[in-house]
Amino acid sequence: MNDESRGPETTPSSSTASGAPGRVGVLGGGRMGAGIAHAFLLAGSRVTVVERDADAAAAAATRVLESVDASIARGTADEDVAAYAARFATSTAVDAFAGCDLVVEAVPEDLELKIDALTRVEAVLAPGAALASNTSSISIDQLAALLERPHRFVGLHFFNPVPASTLVEIVRGEASDPSLVDDARDWVRAIGKTPIVVADAPGFASSRLGVALGLEAIRMLEAGVASAEDIDAAMTLGYKHPVGPLRLTDLVGLDVRLGIAEYLAETLGDRFEPPALLRRLVAEGKLGRKAGEGFYRWDAS
Repeated sequence: MNDESRGPETTPSSSTASGAPGRVGVLGGGRMGAGIAHAFLLAGSRVTVVERDADAAAAAATRVLESVDASIARGTADEDVAAYAARFATSTAVDAFAGCDLVVEAVPEDLELKIDALTRVEAVLAPGAALASNTSSISIDQLAALLERPHRFVGLHFFNPVPASTLVEIVRGEASDPSLVDDARDWVRAIGKTPIVVADAPGFASSRLGVALGLEAIRMLEAGVASAEDIDAAMTLGYKHPVGPLRLTDLVGLDVRLGIAEYLAETLGDRFEPPALLRRLVAEGKLGRKAGEGFYRWDAS
């Protein structure tokens, strides 16, 4: 992948034939960031992923292009992998985002880390460019308060795995320009997903409901009510959920769920207090699929 580093340009306003932004940046190329990059690539955008170092950037490139190749194999992508690769770049410098129409921050769910990332990215963007955070729980208004252009900032909460998920939660901050929210709706539809718009509130809509269900499932497992498999089956078979709450926690990451639960407990009260079992598994490094074990054992391959 080529390494892009350009200075600030004029206000970007390009778009693809599908209506997606012409140039998209993604800060963070982990599983979530790679999925976001994949979605915009398939919609025709030129995409740049910025990572912390060369090794992480190379891993992100592999992740993105393997995901694209899988879409081609499934018949859900219209071009060959070389065409997508030609519109894709990685870098280790945020300067590579200059000229982007939209940059989505997808770094880990840590307030200070996100503030640092967003302020560094904003500094290289043109005044009219849009900046978004993929946060699943942190207040958009709290993040916006540290930005120079909070009216060009919005939450874009994608869901794992991004290629298969059909939902994107648009989080509207107090300062978010209504026209930006409208544009965000169009961009989400352009990448083949369904937008919902929520006000900035702890946990938004999806994390607040999902974590509440997940924590109760963990309490049930902790109390010996049923096995993980049977608790999950109660929701997949009885309520038609596509995946049970414990398996979903493994997919999301037990550490991620713990962090969100702690934040919600702090802001919304004791009903979100993390169960002791969740804290113990995280302390033992049993973080779910990415660690090979959580509530389930996962094949390392």
